[in-house]
Amino acid sequence: MSFTSFSAPITPDWEAFVRCIRREGTPRRVHYIELFLDGEVWQAVGQRFGLFDGLDPADPYFLHKANIAIQRYLGYDYVRCGVEGLDMPMNYHRTDDTADLQRDGGRRYMDEHRGPITTWDEFEAYPWPDPATATTRALEFYQRHLPDDMCIIAGGGFGHFAEHLTWLMGYESLCYALYDQRDLVRALADKLLIMQEAILRTILQFDRVKVVWGSDDMGFRTGTLISPKDLREFVLPGHKRMAEMAHERGLPYLLHTCGKMEAIMPDLIDDVKIDARHSFEDVIEPVIEAKQRYGDRIALLGGIDLDFLCRADEAAVRRRVRATLDACHPGGGYCLGTGNSVANYIPLDNYLAIFDGCARLAEP
Repeated sequence: MSFTSFSAPITPDWEAFVRCIRREGTPRRVHYIELFLDGEVWQAVGQRFGLFDGLDPADPYFLHKANIAIQRYLGYDYVRCGVEGLDMPMNYHRTDDTADLQRDGGRRYMDEHRGPITTWDEFEAYPWPDPATATTRALEFYQRHLPDDMCIIAGGGFGHFAEHLTWLMGYESLCYALYDQRDLVRALADKLLIMQEAILRTILQFDRVKVVWGSDDMGFRTGTLISPKDLREFVLPGHKRMAEMAHERGLPYLLHTCGKMEAIMPDLIDDVKIDARHSFEDVIEPVIEAKQRYGDRIALLGGIDLDFLCRADEAAVRRRVRATLDACHPGGGYCLGTGNSVANYIPLDNYLAIFDGCARLAEP
């Protein structure tokens, strides 16, 4: 079947959403969260449900208005937004996109062998963006026009410490540099922290920001991409500072990170002091197990596995959602969503099935 409407409407409630993240009792309804929707999914949802009707594509704020419409329709309590205009050149490869919702121009992947910075000369010559030139146009629009029952989640431009080290050097080059050029790795880490601290400081000037969300893939299926010791030296201090800045404003700090994080979870909880963890994969740690293990200390977010969503039918998705909510919803500290992000290769109806039926109940 193809969805034409949901079984029950949802009115956003950002205050209840934040209370859920803070684990302040069982929420009256399910709250949803996603790191992002691929642009192809975003476009398909808007077209299917007529959410672009009445909007002028020539309006300079068309994308922002459409984003509010899509987020509200799907039942999200927020829009996610950061600064713009701080591009950092990286080395990429491109391949054809074979997803049903095919991406124009193909898929883009980082060069894992060599990034743009592998020597001191390349470090000095790199066109580092100036955080002072960051554009806050989207934040300004949402600050003025976002409905009162929605909030901004700060995301984008900060909280990418491990990723930027890996992307700027190339994963292979970074691994060598951790033995041969630790001073260069240190310089990169210090530069990234200065930049990202300035970026977050700019974002936190907007009082509609009620949650801060760092995104930084640090692992893979069986462990961390670099040693826990090196993460503690070069990466986790950055997240600790991001969390401190959020907490100074009374805001929760969420962390998205892929991979098996067991070796550093005590660091993330007790030292960095994250308030919630996002990104779960069944073959690493199902979100139900994570909720049982960590749910008395942090919130757990998402967890409907992407591989499952690609292979299952809609009935199986609904059963999986029901089982997840039965285990994770009581007591708060859980928001429903995919295990990672809404990729354009997930069957659209399977993604939409996450929201339908039991997941949209007004009462637990």
